[in-house]
Amino acid sequence: MADPSSYRPKPGQIPDSPGVYRFRDEHRRVIYVGKAKSLRQRLANYFQDLAGLHPRTRTMVTTAASVEWTVVSTEVEALQLEYSWIKEYDPRFNVKYRDDKSYPYLAVTMNERFPRVQVMRGQKRKGVRYFGPYGHAWAIRDTVDLLLRVFPVRTCSAGVFKNAERTGRPCLLGYIGKCSAPCVERISAEDHRELAEEFCDFMAGRTGTYIRRLERQMTDAAEEMEYERAARLRDDIDALKKAMEKNAVVLADATDADLMAVAEDELEAAVQIFHVRGGRVRGQRGWVTDKVEAVTTGDLVEHALQQLYGEETGDSVPKEVLVPALPDPVEPVQEWLTTRRGSNVSLRIPQRGDKKALMETVQRNALQALGLHKTKRASDLTTRSRALEEIAEALDLDSAPLRIECYDISHLQGDDVVASMVVFEDGLQRKSEYRRFQIKGFAGQDDVRSMHEVITRRFKRYLAEKEKTGEWADGENTLTEEDGRPKRFAYPPQLVVVDGGQPQVAAAQKALDELGIDDIAVCGLAKRLEEVWLPGDDDPVVLPRTSEGLYLLQRVRDEAHRFAINYQRTKRAKRFRASPLDDVPGLGETRKQALIKHFGSVKKLRSATIEQICEVPGIGRKTAEVIAVALAEATPAAPAVNTATGEIMEDEEEAAPETTAGSAQEPVSAGSSNERRGQEP
Repeated sequence: MADPSSYRPKPGQIPDSPGVYRFRDEHRRVIYVGKAKSLRQRLANYFQDLAGLHPRTRTMVTTAASVEWTVVSTEVEALQLEYSWIKEYDPRFNVKYRDDKSYPYLAVTMNERFPRVQVMRGQKRKGVRYFGPYGHAWAIRDTVDLLLRVFPVRTCSAGVFKNAERTGRPCLLGYIGKCSAPCVERISAEDHRELAEEFCDFMAGRTGTYIRRLERQMTDAAEEMEYERAARLRDDIDALKKAMEKNAVVLADATDADLMAVAEDELEAAVQIFHVRGGRVRGQRGWVTDKVEAVTTGDLVEHALQQLYGEETGDSVPKEVLVPALPDPVEPVQEWLTTRRGSNVSLRIPQRGDKKALMETVQRNALQALGLHKTKRASDLTTRSRALEEIAEALDLDSAPLRIECYDISHLQGDDVVASMVVFEDGLQRKSEYRRFQIKGFAGQDDVRSMHEVITRRFKRYLAEKEKTGEWADGENTLTEEDGRPKRFAYPPQLVVVDGGQPQVAAAQKALDELGIDDIAVCGLAKRLEEVWLPGDDDPVVLPRTSEGLYLLQRVRDEAHRFAINYQRTKRAKRFRASPLDDVPGLGETRKQALIKHFGSVKKLRSATIEQICEVPGIGRKTAEVIAVALAEATPAAPAVNTATGEIMEDEEEAAPETTAGSAQEPVSAGSSNERRGQEP
């Protein structure tokens, strides 16, 4: 590990001008490339106290052994040179997007004498028109099959074409009218090229011209009583419209734009791009990247733009690029895009209307792509095994922690304090083992005391089950109920993970010590810097950011956080829906609804006599007396207030009990509210 001060440039040596810099390691390999408006100011940030650097940046500067720079005239030149060097050197600490698949394109080889329509993947070639990318190759073939009725362009390979030229017989498509057969000179090279140009125009979104032309030809043929020709033209029009329907109109103003969305967490980011041409989504692609360096969303957008348009020119760069966040500064990036296109390019964040709505769809795709990527990684047995081994090594455990339990505390400003327990076995979720807790020992907000209470309650149950049944006896599993299901707290974990730092870890360890449990390891994962804390240690354990062990600990922590928030939201919503009738013994939901329907509100029911309550179908005198007593003892709720006008709505007070306070502040959660919940002890 190098000391950055050993290669720090001397004061005044770094120029105060735009440029691109490169960090190299001891083997002279480029490990990071960056650009700056002022090289002096930017590089000075890397040579400050290591404790003040972001962990990822700290790792980079201690891995490097030298730094060098190149001065350029403008920020745009710096952007172009940075992209070139990243492509050339492939630095390990730069953001590098990787396609989650090799996307197929619909390509027209305009660089050949007889242009050919085909599916292409990989590097783009000069002189070839590309449309897409598409999600699947069959989607391209379906579209081409429809369009060949109207634009019978060559689709055969060079070998088939030459064989047809030699024999003087076209292929099957030539016989059925889906190829104009230039191989046997049924059409001249010039006319075939014009046909290919029309095919490209249609795919580029200029569809109205061709449909209107065919409709005129169909009308003329019908007037001249050429009904067979009119029928063929009708079928051609239907084929074009069917091909257009495969790409629904999403922007009514026939916009040409690319929409980019980013979904990210602490370690990874997923980028999704929708290519809209002529108001229709013509293609979609996505990338996933490891966040090796400390980057903002704007930085991720800038790197994605470089990768997306670094090799593109002309119409391949759209007039408008919509992004979730703008690079800082945005002007050089916008000028660079304008240079690539040859005309003005607008780079902005959509604020309203159809474009904002479509951006939300792109964002959902990005979130799904990131989730799918994580699921694929988590499902890999080798990866899970390596993750458990890395955790065991980092925490100095005797063996890999095959069962991990994670605990998290959730509340809303001290109200409805709850906790969650999630279980991972062999690196995978065991949702049937999830548990949730209400904090009962005290009121108010104290995460440390809450953690101590939860750990104490969970492992008291474990000790009680262990004392009552024993772990194993006479070869028979006594950790299960009579019906074969496992007892709720009979299985101990090898590792307890808490969401938090030193205080939460100390509280969890104290709870285990008080119970006399010394064979269960405890650690905490602090969210801010993803540091792993151990009991009694003043310094955290810092796992490599590419570590599968850290990735697994993060998944466990995030799942506990999601599960706790969902439970907290459920309790809060239940509290808002609470009614004095809930405390009346023997009064079910049907009769409660009948009472509310009869009287209109709980307030009017409270003022009713026992005789009036008896008038409600299904309510006898004894039940009416119980209801009257319960309502008299209950504290009336505060009057409802219209937050827009300040008006006290007395008539609506305590109306239907299912009314919820939708204006309450909610904690953020990435999980769905209908997730299967565990049992509450």
